[in-house]
Amino acid sequence: MNDSPSSASQSAGADSPDRVQVMLGECSAADADAVFEVLGTHFASDRAGAVPSRREGPRPAAWAGSFVVDHTPAEVAGVLLAGPVTADLQGGPVAVDRLQRTLAEAFAVETGGSAAGDQEVDVQLRLTNG
Repeated sequence: MNDSPSSASQSAGADSPDRVQVMLGECSAADADAVFEVLGTHFASDRAGAVPSRREGPRPAAWAGSFVVDHTPAEVAGVLLAGPVTADLQGGPVAVDRLQRTLAEAFAVETGGSAAGDQEVDVQLRLTNG
């Protein structure tokens, strides 16, 4: 078995412990794009080149992405946001922790709540400028 990041990125399926689902809300499309840009710089994603778009309707806009978080980045650049962003993370405990630490390098992060199951955790974060 090869545990290199490249092989893990290529083989991580939807049920992989390295896959983290990220849902962003209560923010502008530009801020959602900024957060996904940070994550996409460091982790493989299903969002390859996708630009957030706002759907018109009675519900607030939300953006989703899936990331393979199979390592902890060495350096993460800070990014400015126009306003706060709510981020819901769902996935394996180790991968969610890595992704949360990555976000904490780029933004100020407040934990809004969390829930843990046998093999998965859900964490809600509030991202602001650091």
